[in-house]
Amino acid sequence: MRHYARYLVLLGLLAIGLILFIAGAPRVVIIGIVPQHSSTVLSRQWNPILRYLSEETGYWLVFRPAPSIPAFEERLFNGRYDIAYMNPYHYVVAREQVGYQAFARQKNERIQGIMVVHRDAPFNNLVELANRTLAFPSPHAFAASILTRSHLKKAKIPFVANYLSSHDKVYRSVAYGHYPAGGGIMRTLDQVSPSIRQQLRVLWKSNEYTPHAIAAHPDLEPDFLYRLQEAMVKMSQSEEGRQLLAGIEFEGIVTAQDSDWDDIRQLNVEAVTNNSVH
Repeated sequence: MRHYARYLVLLGLLAIGLILFIAGAPRVVIIGIVPQHSSTVLSRQWNPILRYLSEETGYWLVFRPAPSIPAFEERLFNGRYDIAYMNPYHYVVAREQVGYQAFARQKNERIQGIMVVHRDAPFNNLVELANRTLAFPSPHAFAASILTRSHLKKAKIPFVANYLSSHDKVYRSVAYGHYPAGGGIMRTLDQVSPSIRQQLRVLWKSNEYTPHAIAAHPDLEPDFLYRLQEAMVKMSQSEEGRQLLAGIEFEGIVTAQDSDWDDIRQLNVEAVTNNSVH
């Protein structure tokens, strides 16, 4: 009986220790980032920033890469990320379907779709791309796909769309001559390897809109969210923070609110995404 009592005491102490360990461990926050680049590139760009923000907030921010934009969308629209960096179209849908709330965005930035061609291609305007197969990252890539396809449709330029899962793959495919043209945005074009970028030129640019949103799942703790927002905004005020932001080509991060993306809602992008040419 004495041994049994001692066993119960030991078991109780272990249970208390486990509870204290769990209570003292940092809360894990799952981060999703729309995969405009490969997981390797995104990890190299974002993990130093997440480590910095983890130290500032006391929470453990963990990047959970998705293999493609459609895979990212599936996870996002099922609420599997605590925090996500998403394109404007993704945010409008995620806000409505899941309740994600934007709280930050890139400073002094507007998003703009582009169409790129090989630097030696004979094309001088979009009309010359009529009846050709064009490359896009995914059906719901906002500026690189939705805006570009919408413009082609309005201009009555027939085309066939092929989706390659990332911006990098679009640029490489056009540079290697697999497609006559492809959709992208200036920021990802600037970030692609110089050997690829030097083979491309921009044929067309869209109008400018509110850029990607940094948004939180509705179940995320308000106290943490406030600390995270504050830490993000203050990054540009220190040399370390500015160097980290330069790695993703951000001048800084500013606070945001849901109404910032009303310009996207007014576009009625569902009409484009539901009538994609494949």
